[in-house]
Amino acid sequence: MSEILENPHGNCALGGANATFTALRRVIAIYHSGPGCAMQTTAGEASQGSLRLPYYTSYTAIPCTNMLEREVVFGGEEKLEKHLEGALEILDADAFFVLTGCTAGIIGDDVQSVVQRFQAEGHPVYAVETAGFLGESYRGHEIAWNALFEHIVDKNPPARDAALVNIFGIVPYHDPYFEGNLEEITRLLEKLGLRVNTFFSHGQGIAEVKSSSSAALNIVLSPWLLKGLAEKYEKSFGIPSLRFAGAPLGATDTAAFLRAVGTALGKEEAAERVIAQEEEWYYRYLETGIGLQSWRRFSIVGESGNVIPITRFLANDYSFTPEIAICTDVLFRPADKAFVTEQLTNLEYAQPPELLFTGDQWEINQALARYPDAALLIGSTNEHEFAIAHGQQFFLACYPNTERLIYNRSCAGYRGALTLIEDIYSNL
Repeated sequence: MSEILENPHGNCALGGANATFTALRRVIAIYHSGPGCAMQTTAGEASQGSLRLPYYTSYTAIPCTNMLEREVVFGGEEKLEKHLEGALEILDADAFFVLTGCTAGIIGDDVQSVVQRFQAEGHPVYAVETAGFLGESYRGHEIAWNALFEHIVDKNPPARDAALVNIFGIVPYHDPYFEGNLEEITRLLEKLGLRVNTFFSHGQGIAEVKSSSSAALNIVLSPWLLKGLAEKYEKSFGIPSLRFAGAPLGATDTAAFLRAVGTALGKEEAAERVIAQEEEWYYRYLETGIGLQSWRRFSIVGESGNVIPITRFLANDYSFTPEIAICTDVLFRPADKAFVTEQLTNLEYAQPPELLFTGDQWEINQALARYPDAALLIGSTNEHEFAIAHGQQFFLACYPNTERLIYNRSCAGYRGALTLIEDIYSNL
């Protein structure tokens, strides 16, 4: 971190990695870190995402070495070894990932050498360098997936499965709607005759990660995440990738998504059939309420993977006017910023909004104040106070979320679009 942010919209790398691993069924993270890291990172991701806990372990149930002054001076490898022995004796899982916190990262404990002893005994234990200072939640998500690729993905897969696709790019818990979105995307792809590795829904876990090298296509639902991972899959297994700016939302972008997947897999006719069926169902509902909120002006704040589809849906499909779009994720590469900018300025039925890249709450509030005519503010808990103070309708759609329990509610596809409109209208 090179600057101080007020109310950052994210966690550290350790938090992002923990959320990724523990969203996989029967996977346990073991912390080699100072006391409090397990509880705080779980609270920072899961509890501020969907107000839920990871499936298998969380908070004080996560094994942690609780490194103190002694370990800082003399090293914590011996303590980690004893801790691993106890965890493997008590806990049952398909894989254990030892995650390092800032303390272990600073003193340079050789965690890999400790883990190798247990691997030699046949235990599925893997070491991952995840010190929080390596970056924010998204960096942790990428570190976790690189570790999964290295240690779990089958490097000698059987023949290519023409009906199998992998879904990447949706960060568990950091996207409050991650599970519902994955379920809706899966529903649509299954109507094309496909099977879907989502990894973080439908009770999926290590088995799906292992089989991902047999897929016919990788679908990355993020404007910038996991570029390196997609290249690894293509180089190692010849699996091509399709990248979208987030989980598609509404008829316009969902139809484009289905057509792109259909073209990539030779299922063009099936895609058109599914689009026709879904749009007949979708517009039958939408037309009964299309005039209720048309022409409202809105501002939106959140990670680009949420800001883009919501903005495009409300502008292109629902006649809303975007005033300002603020992306809070950290985008360093000029190409990523250019792609996000293109997605948010190339709108069919609205003037493009002002676009700002910042995660600092002071800067966000200053920017939002420039648009007093915006009647609706879409964002996170961080923006709710601003909406109240300025008399704006508020809808919570992004991380952090400390006020709404979300199980499998969706902001994706056709069904997620109707749910989003219901939520906005019910919140007037």
